[in-house]
Order: sequence, then C-alpha cells, then structure tokens
Amino acid sequence: MTTPPIAGACMTSAAFPGQPSQAAREVNTASLCRIGQETVQDIVFRTMEIFQLLRNMQLPNGVTYHPNTHQDRLGKLQEHLRQLSVLFRKLRLVYDKCNENCSGLDPVPTEQLIPYIEEDSSKHDERLANQIRYATEERREVLEVNKKLKQKNQQLKQIMDQLRNLIWEINSMLAVRN
Repeated sequence: MTTPPIAGACMTSAAFPGQPSQAAREVNTASLCRIGQETVQDIVFRTMEIFQLLRNMQLPNGVTYHPNTHQDRLGKLQEHLRQLSVLFRKLRLVYDKCNENCSGLDPVPTEQLIPYIEEDSSKHDERLANQIRYATEERREVLEVNKKLKQKNQQLKQIMDQLRNLIWEINSMLAVRN
C-alpha cells in the first residue's frame, strides 16, 4: 500500500531525465505516517474483535460445552492474534522507516515555527492604550444601558401590578354584583 511521493519530498540526484528515479520507489514520510495511522486503527479494531470473542467464550469450568463451537471460536481467536502480531510487525517497520527518514533532520524548536513580526514598542503601547480606552467606553455604555433597562423593567413591573390590581377589583365588583 504505497502512494507516489509528493513532488520534491524525496528528490535525489537521480530525479533528472535519463536516470532511473529513486523517488518513485521510495515512500515519503507523510505517507508512512498515514500508513502507520491506518495500521494503528486496524490494531485497535482487531483488539476489539479479540475482546468480543473472549467475552463470548465460556471458561472451561467443567460445564458441558460443544467442542465444535469451542474449537471454532478458538481458531478465530488464534487467527485474530496472528493478524494482530502481523500488524504490530508492520507498525514497527513503518516506525523504523519514519525514524530513518527523519534522522537527518535537525529538530527545530516550535517557537521558531510560529511566524512573528517584530513591532515597534511605541506602536504596540499606543495600540494597547487605544484598546483599553475603547474597552472602557464600551463598558461604560453597557453599564448605562443596563441602568436604563433596570428602570424600564421597574416601570413595567409597576404597570403590571396596577393592571393586576385593576383586574382584581373588576372581578370583585362583578362577583358582588352577581
């Protein structure tokens, strides 16, 4: 399960016309990582199947058990274990090949991988002061709106109380009239 390498990923001097291309036979590190990921997923799937088989098997505790069923399940279990060991060997090969491909690379600190633009500190301070001023004005506006909203809510509550009392009085008069 090999994929062609990405252009320029594993180019050697043999990539020129007229010479046999070594890059066509090599698999790049990204493809190896994808193969490794798929292998790990297969290992997890096989392991889940093994646990499913073990859960369905009965322990040999003297209970009469169908020998054919037991042998069938035992055969499936052994086959899954064999496939699991093959997958682990494949994963080891992929791991070793990835380490071999990456051995010549110098480790780069992650801080250097993040693009950062140096700015003049006075511009930064001025921008920070503007942001603080804007945030303060916005907070003041929010507090004013909240204050007005509380006043309106209080007025609405008083109107609702007055309406409730009015309806209560109307209902009382109608009850007395009947």
